[in-house]
Amino acid sequence: MKKIIPFLIASLYAASAAAFEPVVVIDIRVEGIQRTEAGTVFSYLPVKVGDTLDDEKAAAAVKALYATGFFKDVRLESENGVLVVMVQERPAIAQVDIAGSKEFSKEQLKDGLKMAGLAESKIFDKALLDRAEQELKRQYFSRGKYGVTITTTVTPLERNRVAISFDISEGEIAKIKQINIVGNETFSEKELLEQFVLSTSGWMSWYSKNDQYSKQKLSADLESLRSFYLNRGYLEFNVESTQVSITPDKNDIYITINVREGAKYTISDVKLAGEMLVPEEELSKLIKVKAGDVFSREKLTESSKAISDRLGNDGYAFANVNAVPEINKEKSTAAFTFFLDPGRRVYVRRINMAGNTKTRDEVLRREMRQIEGGWYAADKINRSRERLQRLGYFTDVNVETPAVPGTTDQVDLNYSVTEKPTGSIMAGAGFSSSQGIVLSGSISQQNVFGSGNFLAAQVNSGSINKVYSLSYTNPYFTDDGVSRGFDVYKRDINPSRLSTVSSYKTSTLGGGMRFGIPLNEKDTVSLGLALEKIDTTVDENSAKRFIDFVNLFGDSVMTARADLGWARDTRDSLLYPTAGSLQRLYGEVGLPGLDLEYYKISYQYQHLQTFAKNYTLLLNGEVGYADGYGNKPLPFFKNFYAGGIGSVRGYRTSSLGPRDEFDNAVGGTSRIVGTAELMFPFPGLGTDKSIRLGAFVDGGSVFGPDDHYGRYSKVSFSDMRFSAGLSLSWYSPIGPLKFSLAQPLNKKEGDKTEVFQFQMGTVF
Repeated sequence: MKKIIPFLIASLYAASAAAFEPVVVIDIRVEGIQRTEAGTVFSYLPVKVGDTLDDEKAAAAVKALYATGFFKDVRLESENGVLVVMVQERPAIAQVDIAGSKEFSKEQLKDGLKMAGLAESKIFDKALLDRAEQELKRQYFSRGKYGVTITTTVTPLERNRVAISFDISEGEIAKIKQINIVGNETFSEKELLEQFVLSTSGWMSWYSKNDQYSKQKLSADLESLRSFYLNRGYLEFNVESTQVSITPDKNDIYITINVREGAKYTISDVKLAGEMLVPEEELSKLIKVKAGDVFSREKLTESSKAISDRLGNDGYAFANVNAVPEINKEKSTAAFTFFLDPGRRVYVRRINMAGNTKTRDEVLRREMRQIEGGWYAADKINRSRERLQRLGYFTDVNVETPAVPGTTDQVDLNYSVTEKPTGSIMAGAGFSSSQGIVLSGSISQQNVFGSGNFLAAQVNSGSINKVYSLSYTNPYFTDDGVSRGFDVYKRDINPSRLSTVSSYKTSTLGGGMRFGIPLNEKDTVSLGLALEKIDTTVDENSAKRFIDFVNLFGDSVMTARADLGWARDTRDSLLYPTAGSLQRLYGEVGLPGLDLEYYKISYQYQHLQTFAKNYTLLLNGEVGYADGYGNKPLPFFKNFYAGGIGSVRGYRTSSLGPRDEFDNAVGGTSRIVGTAELMFPFPGLGTDKSIRLGAFVDGGSVFGPDDHYGRYSKVSFSDMRFSAGLSLSWYSPIGPLKFSLAQPLNKKEGDKTEVFQFQMGTVF
């Protein structure tokens, strides 16, 4: 049959050309063309004037003209040495119309048709039309609309043109009705389905779209299922088959997965073999499995990677570590030998930067922890990449380590970055249960003239806090990474708008300089000095101690403020942390010689621990103490406050602690607050960390000096307030949103409570 097909095709072309006695072509005439230029036909025709035309050349000419795709019929004739080429052109597509599309815009669908070769001004081909129709269906199938029907109409127009219209009936989105797992004995179907992204319809499916079938998602889910078993000892686990069926009405999808669990394996022995360039005792500590453990592919892979990375830190860039098993099926055990092949030790010849068309090379190079000419160190190379990402100037950072041609012990480091706009003009609004509407705006440039320096102007208008500021920071004031910044600001505070705090207002005009000193990759020390003029306003509703302070120092004071801080941050993410810790120690001192002489110290410790896959325990504690010195009191507007979101939820913002004669909070000289919160994914959203629920217990208060009622003179457990409740946090497209429902646990007479509290947008 395969031999007959070429013969039939050749016969077809030959049939379009009458049998030719060899004749010399003295002229060529083209007939039947309407849109195509005669010169176009001549350019594709393999026969020229003066050539001898025979059957073979005639067949080749017909074949060549058919291959252009311009013609649906081609014939050749010879009249007294004149070659007559008679063609029938394919029609051109004059217009493409799409009706009934709602899921996609017409432009999106036309782009898909264009990729399939069908577009206005193109030559019409029935085969292309069929392909284009399938492309439209494919796009709808990708959205779960398997019941889509497409009616195609081709309308002839004058001048050998056609109009093509697609009438689309989209139908309903097919939803997953049921997922069945067959063959599981050790684990319940419910537990296994928790590993899947795909799911049956739920009350959050409108957001997650996880009830819409996708072949790619199913493949990923099957791999998650395989990992689940392999990490729990089932070395022989296998997915035997998968069936996906859809109901005749194209609305419901049923998925059946057949599995074979096999026996549960334990590890009988673990050994190291190969070339030991690092002490065996050190490498053994990197192995996360030992004899007697249940087999876990995840731990085995992590062990191989840890050993490979350790060798990479010493210059062995191409180290190969393989865990080779010896399986005993009768005893259901497996022994593993980690074979080490470190390869040749290499060093870095050059570090090259690419993609930074705006940012200066030096801005990238000063983030490098790997040096040119030094031994290859995987941890330093990765840390360099992380530091580039944290700059915030790039959407993507990649690193490649190609070998230097002609050498066996050298590599180059090629960092490629994709720059993003670093300047922004922003205007926004937020709302909180404490401050009401907060309007904010800013203009900033994180990378001024590609220098890596930061410049920003900000306006924030809240009912309690109003901030106007201008900031400039040079992150590399010195070559070893000491930063220097300047700030000019005006800050108006009116806490009496809370209706829980004693009445007063302050207006601060100030400016200062600050330094940041990195001690290592995780620890930073900050220093600052600022000069401030503070105007204070009190009234007849203010606490007596507030009025006494203003009478003593006046309603306008000057202070020179010195700041000293230390921070250590090992959290895995700034936006969605799930592991690690954060420590902060901050001190503020009013220097002697001016009106205010005081000190204020705060310490925070936060720890996060993930367990049971998607559950994160957050423990946070904060303590603070402040006082005056030099026989001067602590300024009342430097007092600590507690209550509300950020401290003890369930109690109104800043309402805890000492009170004045009007029963309003006046703050305290010491503060203790703490939180224990279990955070977990929102039901129906799988592992999406942008929305998280939490169950929490808060506790704390502020203390001293005595309030109007003679309470809170010193830290006392009996004066602390506690609450418990549920929280929801969402990093939405408009900014972070926080909500809490809290029930006070030890409410006392006079306490001001607030069960529901929320904050929308960032409040400064």
